[in-house]
Amino acid sequence: MIPAEKIIVALDTQDEAKLDALFLALGGEKIWVKVGMELFYALGPQVIFKAKEKGFNVFLDLKLHDIPNTVSQALKSLSRLPIDMINVHAAGGKEMMMKSYEAMSGLSKRPLLIAVTQLTSTTQEQMNLDQRIYGKIEDSVLHYATIASEAKFDGVVSSPLEVALIKEKLGKNFLTVTPGIRPAGGDLNDQKRVTTPQEALSLGTDFMVIGRPITASSDPRAALKDILQGK
Repeated sequence: MIPAEKIIVALDTQDEAKLDALFLALGGEKIWVKVGMELFYALGPQVIFKAKEKGFNVFLDLKLHDIPNTVSQALKSLSRLPIDMINVHAAGGKEMMMKSYEAMSGLSKRPLLIAVTQLTSTTQEQMNLDQRIYGKIEDSVLHYATIASEAKFDGVVSSPLEVALIKEKLGKNFLTVTPGIRPAGGDLNDQKRVTTPQEALSLGTDFMVIGRPITASSDPRAALKDILQGK
């Protein structure tokens, strides 16, 4: 069995009717929902309020990445929304993350601050050739996680494959949010570094981000139930 509170369902859609159908299908479960760029840019902040009205915890996944002042000011604006988790991109650097933490630290109820390391769609070859970051992808992820921890972040987004390394170096309380989760036999879509939900759980992840295996299903609630039951 997988605890429902470890599941973050990625609501990647531009269609308000589909969003409402997903809220209806998934209502009553103690899961999180992820509002990413596609949904937020299409339908705006109202989706955050709607998700909270439906009883979901909300991860606002905008991967902010800019100069430190711009990101910190953007976080101040976004903190007015009833969000429970938000992220920036660790590639923005330690100073940017420190400013991000400072921007949020004065809130009476601060959302979890998470740094994106390497996307689960990124292979080591792409990282080496396209980003000109040499070496192993695990080393890059661990470096980003380390500077995020030094900036007082709550955790990082990584693939499940790096969770054990992150926990070993930064402690079990440093959170890992892991996309790249696919049920056994499922379509990988554009993900490259993936595990099944059961594998991610055994590796020690705190949150599993799962999108299309649930949201593209003809019966999203049944798909979620199957995942929770370890099928």
